[in-house]
Amino acid sequence: MRCAVLDDYQGVARGLADWDRLGDRVETRFIRDPLPTHDAVAAAVGDCEILVVMRERTPFPAELFARLPRLRLLITSGMRNAAIDLAAAARHGVTVCGTASNPEPPAELTWALILGLARGVAVENAALRSGGPWQQTLGADLHGRRLGVLGLGKIGTRVARVGAAFGMEVTAWSRNLDHGHAAAVGVTPAASREELLETSDVVTVHLVLGDRTRGLIGEPELRRMRRTALLVNTSRAGIVDQDALLRALREGWIAGAGADVFATEPLPADDPWRTAPNFLGLPHLGYVTRRNYEGYFGQAVEDVEAFLAGRPVRVLG
Repeated sequence: MRCAVLDDYQGVARGLADWDRLGDRVETRFIRDPLPTHDAVAAAVGDCEILVVMRERTPFPAELFARLPRLRLLITSGMRNAAIDLAAAARHGVTVCGTASNPEPPAELTWALILGLARGVAVENAALRSGGPWQQTLGADLHGRRLGVLGLGKIGTRVARVGAAFGMEVTAWSRNLDHGHAAAVGVTPAASREELLETSDVVTVHLVLGDRTRGLIGEPELRRMRRTALLVNTSRAGIVDQDALLRALREGWIAGAGADVFATEPLPADDPWRTAPNFLGLPHLGYVTRRNYEGYFGQAVEDVEAFLAGRPVRVLG
């Protein structure tokens, strides 16, 4: 059988798992470059019975399954991937399996963005390395300020606890917020999304993208925020209206924004987010840590072995 590991941007997948365990039963290759079209995917891996994909980097809608008649096993990192049409996979006889994923790395990266924005880290570091001015920003305090968390799940809860450790007042909102859980972790439920946006100094997004959350923060919501406020999104780009956020930064509706997620990834060279003012961006690194990758690729090998033995594990759908 042939297996391809897609979107291995950094070229690390081979070295982070014991692919040799598959022996001569599976011929595995690793693809670093993105495959942006269905034609590109079909041309690159149309001969494969097994594919391993990283999160949602390469979508698998129904029409793509039709282009891959040899495909029998699709493995995704994580136990949820909104970019895979599970019903279509089942119709085409494709088993879809996942892996475990740790919530700590994206929570930690969220704080890298918050702290980087609050203290002008990127600006000051660039000036220091280029011989620029010595001290040019005036940092924003976090202690005593309000952190607004949109979504208090595994990641949002960890972000909230760090905010409390910094001495911030932490509030949270989601449509299905568990008030008992909020109380248990010392978080005050906001009366509404609007109240959270209007009263928070830092707003951080930790919701799942879906029909009810797509475009949840648009122009009206951004205009509700304080002009001194910061917005950070490490969840999914579609939750925040990207055009409205660009306007907010250019026109000063808010003080700054940080993001690790974009509507198009990798970002095109001429994408406006590359030059947006008061913006700290990262290339979707939230889950990109050695521990997570060792788990993803190690369990991908386990998934292949179990499938070959006729007993697939971690099956999705």
